[in-house]
Amino acid sequence: MNPMKVLCVENHSQYMGSLKYRLEAAGYEIMEATTGEQALNLLKQQSVDGVLLEYDLPDATATAVRAEMKRTKPEVPVLLFAGIGSQTPFLLRFFDAYLRNSKTGNGL
Repeated sequence: MNPMKVLCVENHSQYMGSLKYRLEAAGYEIMEATTGEQALNLLKQQSVDGVLLEYDLPDATATAVRAEMKRTKPEVPVLLFAGIGSQTPFLLRFFDAYLRNSKTGNGL
């Protein structure tokens, strides 16, 4: 059986490395993107089973990137990957799920 392929969108290389290591150790195949534009291009070109999308992107808002992803491939789940903040309940309306991003190394 082929591993599930996840597109990880994270613009901080140190966090991407940790995230990739943990997901690969759990059996996932990882594709990396550091910008919204790069993520959208990969999603259009590749088959993926899910997207883990960082909230803070250098070139676009996470909600705008998610909207374009859903227009392109509505069947692919897009999970918000962000720290806990006051906007979290609002943002959950736009994403399939939310994963807490613990940049301290204690979480995913």
